[in-house]
Amino acid sequence: MVLILCALSFSLSSNLDNVVVGIAYGIKKVKVSIIANLIIAIVTSTATFLSMLVGSYISKLLPHSVANILGAIVIIILGLYFVTQSLIKLVNNTKPKELALKNITDMIEYAEKSDLDSSGDISMGEALLVSLGLTFNNLGTGIAASITGVSIPLTVLSTFVLSIIAIIFGVSAGNHILGKILGRYAPLFSGILLILLGIIEFIY
Repeated sequence: MVLILCALSFSLSSNLDNVVVGIAYGIKKVKVSIIANLIIAIVTSTATFLSMLVGSYISKLLPHSVANILGAIVIIILGLYFVTQSLIKLVNNTKPKELALKNITDMIEYAEKSDLDSSGDISMGEALLVSLGLTFNNLGTGIAASITGVSIPLTVLSTFVLSIIAIIFGVSAGNHILGKILGRYAPLFSGILLILLGIIEFIY
């Protein structure tokens, strides 16, 4: 049960960025096809898998207890960083410069630019570029999560599934006022989920 909870916490945190991007596409009425959505899911899941392999290798070089504590601390620090940056942005109404913190206003502009041929749809090539931009949040946390022993198969699978759901949900939410609210607070929720994941890993 704990393994499933940890995998889901990591995947939810990582895929909140996908929700923000989906919301931006929904607001700009840019369609994301099933193929484009699958490409985004495959690339982000692959990045998660590779980063977790690196973390798994590192964990073998350290005693289990040390690896678990070290990974948990890194996850908590990353979570605190995301929360702090999000709160600063919300209080000061400023835009984050960090790649891992998606700002809904910036993403709306990005949604227009990523539709390179102005077709109103995201092509396979455009989906690939979008997915590469979404992988940054998965790399560092993927390494840290794997060091603590978070299940790689469960995490990669849940990341793939939740990525698809997150884009679909985001595009749908983008047509409503709820979308902008979710887009504004998604980075904060992402950081909170990472902190919870780190605490769970620290305890267990």
